[in-house]
Amino acid sequence: MTLAELNALDHRGFIEAIGWVFEDSPWVAEQVCGGRPYANLETLHQAMVRQVEAAAATRQLALLCAHPDLGTRAHISAASIAEQAGAGLDRLTPEEFQRLQELNTVYRRKFGFPFLFAVKGSTKYDILKALERRILASPEEEHREALRQVYRIAEFRLRDTIK
Repeated sequence: MTLAELNALDHRGFIEAIGWVFEDSPWVAEQVCGGRPYANLETLHQAMVRQVEAAAATRQLALLCAHPDLGTRAHISAASIAEQAGAGLDRLTPEEFQRLQELNTVYRRKFGFPFLFAVKGSTKYDILKALERRILASPEEEHREALRQVYRIAEFRLRDTIK
């Protein structure tokens, strides 16, 4: 789909086309639908980021929690499956899988949401190293970093969808 085609869609079509780029959070696309036409993907993405930034803390937390734990094998969107496979998370050794699960559990208990990492272009080793490092962050620092990662994920998804 081209950006011109996206801009020309009716409200429902617009939401169906890109409502999924912020994981299970079509409200982001709904909020920016009225701002069309968008001149480029960067403008569209920034409008979406502004909506998340302006959202209540509870809505931001729900957005973060909508993402699956990295390395999970159940209840994961098609987009997440492809992204994680590209980073090698579908080919973890049993030991790596166990380590990832342990770190995911510690992270989720500490921060209240899953570890978020825009995996495109990264390896399973990069992801494990980032998880080990970010577990040490403060809750405020990690909330900001998790949102930055969500924005990167959404940008990658938009770029893969809109040509």
